[in-house]
Amino acid sequence: MANITRFDPFNDLVDDLFKGFLVRPMYSEARDSLARMRVEVAEKNGAYLVTAELPGVRKEDINVAIDGAQVTLTAEVKREKEVSEQGRLLHSERVFGKLSRSFALPQELDEAKAEAKFRDGVLELTLPKKAAAARKAITIQ
Repeated sequence: MANITRFDPFNDLVDDLFKGFLVRPMYSEARDSLARMRVEVAEKNGAYLVTAELPGVRKEDINVAIDGAQVTLTAEVKREKEVSEQGRLLHSERVFGKLSRSFALPQELDEAKAEAKFRDGVLELTLPKKAAAARKAITIQ
């Protein structure tokens, strides 16, 4: 038996337009942009090149930790100045707080040779791969 459904394009348009309007706060887009640290990973000449976008973060507030093949980036965006007693804040979409991102790379990293540069809100990491241990043949006696 065939199912018959009613086609109502106006109702679908209105549903899509207001979907989640009362469920999500209006500032969620700004908060989500802080919560998601955008990272790009490339491989070149025996090293991984990691680029992370950290707008509004100072160099002193960034930490990079390497444990084997695991990389953890943490940063904190601090509020620069509070509202003075003479004025009042009417609206703010700026977001402040801590954010963190961890990911595993396919091969272990050489922590001693890792390099980091931070310029214009972009963190660039050069993470050399750890040399693979040479195989050793064991003679059987």
